[in-house]
Amino acid sequence: MTGPHRPAEPTSGAPGRDGVTDLVRWAVFSCFLVPVALLWYGASFAGAVGTAFGLAAVTGVCRLLLRRSERTAARRRARGGGRHTGENTPVD
Repeated sequence: MTGPHRPAEPTSGAPGRDGVTDLVRWAVFSCFLVPVALLWYGASFAGAVGTAFGLAAVTGVCRLLLRRSERTAARRRARGGGRHTGENTPVD
């Protein structure tokens, strides 16, 4: 049973798989697929390569931010703190 301060665990996906890892895998796949589609539809090679590098950079930054967010959330859970730690915080 989940309480008001504990979100339900996700039920989709294989057990033990990391959602961030899945997200990054799809992003890497897109870094390959989008330039191929651009070339297929007549874009220049330089434009497709530039797009691939841009997508790879955005994917890398997003991965770093997601991992940082996970570490921060894990530290808060380990401390027993949440978003609302004051005594006068209303509980729904």
